[in-house]
Amino acid sequence: MADFFIKRADVDVEKILRERGLDPNGEVQKFIDSECLRLCDPLVPFDQGTLKESGVINTVVGSGEIKYRTPYARRWYYMPANFQGAPDRGNYWFDRMKNNGGKDQILRGAAKLAGGSTS
Repeated sequence: MADFFIKRADVDVEKILRERGLDPNGEVQKFIDSECLRLCDPLVPFDQGTLKESGVINTVVGSGEIKYRTPYARRWYYMPANFQGAPDRGNYWFDRMKNNGGKDQILRGAAKLAGGSTS
């Protein structure tokens, strides 16, 4: 059997990423951002809905950043309190979403969208 060597291969990495939806602000990132918001929704502390809605209003889907912007968002993310709808609604909602199966669910969906698999 003869040895086989490739001396040069022209690869358009950006094109490959774009075709798979993996480019910046691409379909895969939009999916991830949307799913994070959707799966966090039932876990975000709720009084009048301002904090929960701020995630939707202040997040640019596809940016890779989920933003909850209220004067109390940081405090309620880190400090435990007796929230309406507890124990589901409460602090560390993003971390709890990931640890309760959200991370795997999002990964599977993103892989499928990009034409790959997680196995």
